[in-house]
Amino acid sequence: MTEVNRRPITAITLGDPAGVGPEIVLGTVLTPSIYEQTRPFVIGNKKALERAARDAGKEIVVNLINDPEEAKFEFGIVDVLDTGVHSDADIEFGKIQKEAQEQAYSYIMKAIELGNAGKIHAVSTAPTHKEGMKSVGVKHAGQTEIFQKGTNSEYALTMFHVHKLRVFFLTRHISLRDACDAVTKDNVLNFVRNIHKEFERIGFEDPSIAVAGLNPHNGDNGMFGMEEIDEIEPAVKAAQAEGIRARGPFPGDSIFAFSLDGRHDAILSLYHDQGHIACKTLDFEKAITLTLGLPFMRSSVDHGTAYDIAGKGIANTGSMVEATRVCAEFALRKLDGDARHAAAQA
Repeated sequence: MTEVNRRPITAITLGDPAGVGPEIVLGTVLTPSIYEQTRPFVIGNKKALERAARDAGKEIVVNLINDPEEAKFEFGIVDVLDTGVHSDADIEFGKIQKEAQEQAYSYIMKAIELGNAGKIHAVSTAPTHKEGMKSVGVKHAGQTEIFQKGTNSEYALTMFHVHKLRVFFLTRHISLRDACDAVTKDNVLNFVRNIHKEFERIGFEDPSIAVAGLNPHNGDNGMFGMEEIDEIEPAVKAAQAEGIRARGPFPGDSIFAFSLDGRHDAILSLYHDQGHIACKTLDFEKAITLTLGLPFMRSSVDHGTAYDIAGKGIANTGSMVEATRVCAEFALRKLDGDARHAAAQA
């Protein structure tokens, strides 16, 4: 791979055009440093991007493409692949609309199509609206589930990335009560195995994986719960017996603070808010999501459609820029890892 081509090809989906997606995507493709790290193009609506540019007082040159091979990948030119779904619709900011939701879904599906065909290395996704997607018949809980289903992937591991913290989640979009029930030896062990597998694929040698506890003070030897004794610790020991450098469980109130120096390559959080609160408190703008386990790398901003400020030109683009930057970084890691694996099999 030449030095130029070491920049992964990254599709940036526009997300829900009734939200802040168009303006944060615009801000990303107008960031010169992005083009130093990746070859980006937008999957979205030309009209929506041009409106965002007018609202921001910017001028853009749009290059409409039908395939990534037609993209110029040059700063100053915005390559746009329009799916043709409701392209001429007038979308109103800040509300759920059928046309907007079907556009957003089409952008995801086009990214999956390109990824499955090996035409892109990464996808950076702007936010979609879960309730809005449901209103047009999308049955999956979120974009991660759509990507997993669309790529026929065995699993899709959600990882938060912020500074030196890399946090995975045993459970995500389920109730806290159901999340507690999901803390079993088998579930924890399977997640640790998958984290180990994916991290080795992207170049982490013998990765250190720290596992969080569920109860206050790790249950204080059973005084406040038995999950650490009955489920989590046995899972950690079973992983260690397989040669995986798993550690824990560590109390949930300290595991993140004690890992700020990067002493662990990854942390397994047991439920949504346990890891989200820590990461977003550390740095809300730099906290982004990566999805591992797909044929390509996928990232997302760690905020929603922000209907309340959509179209006002005040959305912060920092998270979208960071999501695209980190996605490209990990996509390159994956490309290098795949090359090593192929060489070893030859």
